[in-house]
Amino acid sequence: MASQVPPEFVVEVDERKCARCKRCTTECGFDALTYSKEFDAILADDVKCVACHRCVTMCPRHAIRVRDNSLAYRANANFSPLHRKNILKQAETGGILLAAMGCDQDYPILWDHILIDACQVTNPSIDPLREPMELRTYIGRKPDQLEFDFDDGGGAGLRNMKLKTRLGPNLQLDFPVVFGGMSYGAVSHNVHKSLMMAAERCGILMNTGEGGLHKDFYKYKDHVIVQCASGRFGVHEEYLNAGAAIEIKIGQGAKPGIGGHLPGEKVSEDVSKTRMIPAGTDALSPAPHHDIYSIEDLSQLIFALKEATRYKKPVGVKVAAVHNIAAISSGIVRAGADFISIDGFRGGTGAAPRVIRDNVGIPIELALAAVDDRLRQEGIRNQTSLICGGGIRQSSDVIKAIALGADAVHIGTSALVALGCRVCQKCNTNRCSWGIATQNPRLTSRLIPEQGAERLANLINGWSHETQEVLGALGVNAVESLRGSRERLRGVGLDEKTLEILGIKPAGR
Repeated sequence: MASQVPPEFVVEVDERKCARCKRCTTECGFDALTYSKEFDAILADDVKCVACHRCVTMCPRHAIRVRDNSLAYRANANFSPLHRKNILKQAETGGILLAAMGCDQDYPILWDHILIDACQVTNPSIDPLREPMELRTYIGRKPDQLEFDFDDGGGAGLRNMKLKTRLGPNLQLDFPVVFGGMSYGAVSHNVHKSLMMAAERCGILMNTGEGGLHKDFYKYKDHVIVQCASGRFGVHEEYLNAGAAIEIKIGQGAKPGIGGHLPGEKVSEDVSKTRMIPAGTDALSPAPHHDIYSIEDLSQLIFALKEATRYKKPVGVKVAAVHNIAAISSGIVRAGADFISIDGFRGGTGAAPRVIRDNVGIPIELALAAVDDRLRQEGIRNQTSLICGGGIRQSSDVIKAIALGADAVHIGTSALVALGCRVCQKCNTNRCSWGIATQNPRLTSRLIPEQGAERLANLINGWSHETQEVLGALGVNAVESLRGSRERLRGVGLDEKTLEILGIKPAGR
């Protein structure tokens, strides 16, 4: 039966500009372009095009254009072209529709409805070019109070003051950003190497995701968070001790309440060794951890991991942003977690059912504000650090997140875009033309780790300079002084209830 689903995009090749070099035919990972010897022309199969723009970018004569197939459907206010395409696909396959990356539906993006205050006269601003601005922060449990021993012998006074309180392990971030969990298998070896090199260069951290850590990267242990997910892929004692911290993954913003799925075609020999599964088989992680059915069970795993690493590393928990996230987070803190990663519904993924990705979960802005408020009310905010993510696109999002209560943010899609990703949402196909979400050696070789690390470091450095500028405008000389300072935020175009949950005032007040 011939498919009734029309192509999403139309590929146009300008014959006058085209040099017939055939480079586009080798660059396209989806085989959408071929050379016809009979017609001496590049022919496009629009059905296969995903608008990754690899051909457009690499064409030496700029002869290729990719545009939306706007003639596919008659306009209808209720049934959009996407709705109709999805119905046709399921009518032909009878299966679940898969999607990659984050939710792209037209829900309000609350970051864009929040403005930042500034100083002018009564509280003067600070010039970041001439005054030191502290961007460093620490991730981990903080004590309720500090006690000191004083030795007044010889009149030395405070010089002989010694800290008496025992501090738990904390991670230093030179800038409050972490590269979020993207597993080896979902992304390539070169992506992981780029992320780790950049994390080391910028004094930050990267998260392995649930696919284990390749032996090549154990040398970056001071800048790596190793993840322990429900599938336990690649989890063993050496792995747990090969990172600066451990994160127990309970949920993910793009697919709350369900497990993960790495297609077998992406499980190469190298991936299989790292994940400790047979090559070519689907890697399916169950929805729940089968040893966690209560907060008490979670507490047992947290302390088992601390025992395995001799209490030298912070252990955190990653959860998806859902409606009762504040109560969940309170329980996680009381279970002994040193940090909590909260992932909003716009968080990216390698593959998820479209119905889950686009309809389940809540925005990270509301979840973060609710959690920070709840932990403060209960007097336990100091016992954990909050890392949030799921749609962080720019430095202003980072700043607003910190003002709402975050200690740091994690970024995934933004990091991949810096590496060349065009967000074509076909990560699950193993055909990524940019060598990012694929294990095909011909494609992965296109991403050079040294160049990728430089691009990522440039992104972090650019964001850090912008953050210093905003802190200066706020009259604040340390990013930690901004944490939870919601008085410095104002809402525009938000209803009263949303403003109440966020804990901010409307602009003009």
